[in-house]
Amino acid sequence: MNACLDAIRAACTAQLAVATPLGPMRLARSETGLLGAWFDGQKAHPGALPAPEAPDDPLLRRAAAQLLDHCAGRLRRFDLPLDLRGTPFQRAVWQALLQIPPGRTCRYADIAARVGRPQAVRAVGAAVGRNPVSVIVPCHRVLGGDGSLTGYAGGLERKRALLALEAAGDARIAA
Repeated sequence: MNACLDAIRAACTAQLAVATPLGPMRLARSETGLLGAWFDGQKAHPGALPAPEAPDDPLLRRAAAQLLDHCAGRLRRFDLPLDLRGTPFQRAVWQALLQIPPGRTCRYADIAARVGRPQAVRAVGAAVGRNPVSVIVPCHRVLGGDGSLTGYAGGLERKRALLALEAAGDARIAA
């Protein structure tokens, strides 16, 4: 496996399965924050985690509630402590993703420029694809160079659904 997933497995203290309108998800936490949110079967899923299922864990319950509120269009921004495990470059990319406002998109090249590596578009794509906290760290807001929907570890149908959900939220705010 890769070092990022190994670090997640080693730090994981509790996990929770959540049924969302976009499909089942697995949430994982460490002592300091949310480590992961993966759709079942998505790319870069860590597989079985060595931590107990914890339906009463306050952070995991809060994360699950915020995910469900987001999917229902009642929550625009997540408010959760994150424990992002990855290389310094990956963490910089994931922090840049957190700066993309709900209902907005950008291109991989934009993220590369934001992290000070304008020539590293492919490396940014790889880091986006390994984002361990789907939806909450909004990698679905990143588009290809021509503005097309490209790669999403959770599947393009979910990416379309998340973008449509956020666009509908923008329409409600404008009204």
